[in-house]
Amino acid sequence: MTAHGRRTGRQERMALRAARPVLDPCPPGQIGGSYKPLTEFELRRIHDTALDLLEKLGMGEVPPRLREDLLAAGATDNGAGRVLFPPTLVETAIDQAAKTFVLHGRDPDRSIEVGGNRVYFGTGGAAVQTLDMTSGLYRPATLVDLHDFTRLQDTLSNVSWFTRCCIATDVPDNFDLDVNTVYALLKNTTKPTATAFTLAEHVEPIVRMLDIGAGGAGKFSKRPFMKAHISPVISPMRYGEDAVEVVYECIKHNIPLSCITAAQAGATAPATLAGFLAQSLAETLASLVMVHAIQPGFPMVFSNWPLVVDLRTGSFSGGSGETAVLNAASAQLSNWLGLPSGVACSMTDAKAIDAQYGMEKGITSMAAALAGANLIYESSGMTASLLGASFEAFVLDDEMHSNTYRVLRGIEVTDENLGFDAICEAVLGAGHFLGNQHTYAAMERDYFYPSLADRDEPRTWAENGAQDAWSRARNRAQEILRDHRPAYLTPQQDREIRAQFKIL
Repeated sequence: MTAHGRRTGRQERMALRAARPVLDPCPPGQIGGSYKPLTEFELRRIHDTALDLLEKLGMGEVPPRLREDLLAAGATDNGAGRVLFPPTLVETAIDQAAKTFVLHGRDPDRSIEVGGNRVYFGTGGAAVQTLDMTSGLYRPATLVDLHDFTRLQDTLSNVSWFTRCCIATDVPDNFDLDVNTVYALLKNTTKPTATAFTLAEHVEPIVRMLDIGAGGAGKFSKRPFMKAHISPVISPMRYGEDAVEVVYECIKHNIPLSCITAAQAGATAPATLAGFLAQSLAETLASLVMVHAIQPGFPMVFSNWPLVVDLRTGSFSGGSGETAVLNAASAQLSNWLGLPSGVACSMTDAKAIDAQYGMEKGITSMAAALAGANLIYESSGMTASLLGASFEAFVLDDEMHSNTYRVLRGIEVTDENLGFDAICEAVLGAGHFLGNQHTYAAMERDYFYPSLADRDEPRTWAENGAQDAWSRARNRAQEILRDHRPAYLTPQQDREIRAQFKIL
């Protein structure tokens, strides 16, 4: 302060730089679609090949109940154990599919609309190991971890929905696991959520738990705030009976679906990228036709997830240029068909929070976002080729997503932003733009200021402890877990759930 109690111009600028923007310059839901790895001709070739596969090869191992519904919808039986889909049936399923729908949060202000070219980052995965913040090494994931991951992401604005990111390996019974997974989500977040059901008979009792969280019997199905992650198609080109039965139960209870195709290039799908995309598209369309045969127009995320294996070893690879371009192309195909798209990116193979981690997450998630993927799964917290989940990764990825959204937002070219008057004023006056109103307005509106990425000069960085990103992220995650203990279930709701279910 000066002797007159006023800040100097430099102090004002420093205070403004340190202040949190009033408006988020890069919120979720930015528009993607500018990156188009496939030409129109290539899109049609892949699409036509997918239709040929469904018409001439069809799907195998079709459960009797589904077979009956598919035949009633217009499919045919080839007499050799496979059900064939005429192109007209597939096209009708696409035409009548839900093109946009709301993923509800228990808190309505946290709901998001899926569809078009709007991009949202979220979670997925079934990591069996957690990167321990104390030892820096991996250990088996636990139910406590799942609660802690859910609490942590509840504070992160760029995780737009939360799917359980790890499996509680200390819960051996499948029903107890499904129940306690859903309870962890109910207790610790009001965002849109997603879970998986091991068996169809688990759905109805868990819906009773969700009704308690929603405020009464039947209320969850009227406004479902949890979707189901299901893989009803097993590559190559056949259905999985248990998953199909889960689909029937979810539709019965009005639970939106994310029907996930997760073929692996060179293993369960062709190694060529074009061939992979054709088969994977056909399989995801088979999921759509299945949903159409059960209930036309039921909300389904067209989750066509191209996965890559290292053909030298057969190991799954989550971070690569091939993963980036395949998932971007998948998003482009889904959006070209007008279907709500889901892909999987940011699945680094790195075990540590290091340069490999940042490179693989950055290129894959940016490519998917630029291509306009509506829901980008696995994009927060996942490490070690989906075998691991990391608290530090969650907070680092959240900041990465803000930068990605800033890229998607692009550049607004307006008279005000072109700054003709500001340029004249600076040239004829102070000779610089520091401190003028045009700069202040842009600072507030156009720039994202990271809180984890270090922008200090080397001496200041050293004086502040020479921390790397892993250390800063660990400190942030520990602060959040220490301070953020939400109570999203009332004591009465919690007692009611515990009276009916084995909550561990």
